[in-house]
Amino acid sequence: MKQNLAQIALVVNDYDEAIAFYTQKLHFTLLEDTPLSDTKRWVVVAPPGSSGCRLLLAKAANEAQQSRVGNQTGGRVFLFLHTDNFERDYQKLIHHGIKIVRPASVEPYGTVAVFEDLYGNLWDLIEPVP
Repeated sequence: MKQNLAQIALVVNDYDEAIAFYTQKLHFTLLEDTPLSDTKRWVVVAPPGSSGCRLLLAKAANEAQQSRVGNQTGGRVFLFLHTDNFERDYQKLIHHGIKIVRPASVEPYGTVAVFEDLYGNLWDLIEPVP
């Protein structure tokens, strides 16, 4: 049996502001932006060169979903972005004014820093040890 995690839904306030953040600041690729109704779109982004998991940017549709924007995991790191060049990508985060929550450190598993996305979700940027 072979399975893989294809997409993770990330609840957002607004499709266009989320697309702008992920494509312009994190340099993700916009893979799909398909209208489903007057208020709903199917929006998928992925890191450059990724063949793995993608993010489905899902606009909050009600009060319960709106309350989860930016805090889908109760304040824990939510998403883990692996890189082949930590320093390059860390400097891009700084250049784009992305909030660094925990600065770079070298750990047994690799070099890591924690940053916030536009809504406050916490991410690890990691260059894993080979």
